[in-house]
Amino acid sequence: MQRTAVLCSTPNAARAVAQVRTPAPAKLLALKRAATGLGAAAVVLSTAAAPVLAADLVLGAEVFNNNCAACHAGGQNSVINERTLQKGALEQYLAGGFNVEAITTQVTNGKGAMPAWGDRLDEDEIAAVAAYVFDQASGNKW
Repeated sequence: MQRTAVLCSTPNAARAVAQVRTPAPAKLLALKRAATGLGAAAVVLSTAAAPVLAADLVLGAEVFNNNCAACHAGGQNSVINERTLQKGALEQYLAGGFNVEAITTQVTNGKGAMPAWGDRLDEDEIAAVAAYVFDQASGNKW
């Protein structure tokens, strides 16, 4: 079981994070943006390779399900079967290696049959979906 600790720099941010147990993705996005607007520094420390806000993973799942799942449902690839979102395939096919930055680049710019999403998703959405894909693949969660 993964343990997560949330550290907040302001009481308002702490209350906002405390309310974010299992919210709807839209509510979580609103809370995340509100915390960012307050200048709150919410940091999630986990056993994962890189610190990621829980809000990013929830937003990432929402963005993935709304935009990516048509071709990549369950981490698969309905266009080119061997180019899945499994860790081994990403290590082999992803330019720049298996890391969030390389995933972000591919989502933003596209590659081959994959369209570019940089003109359809904002920076936060792209960062969140890249973190989600990395988390799913590195944790063998697909």
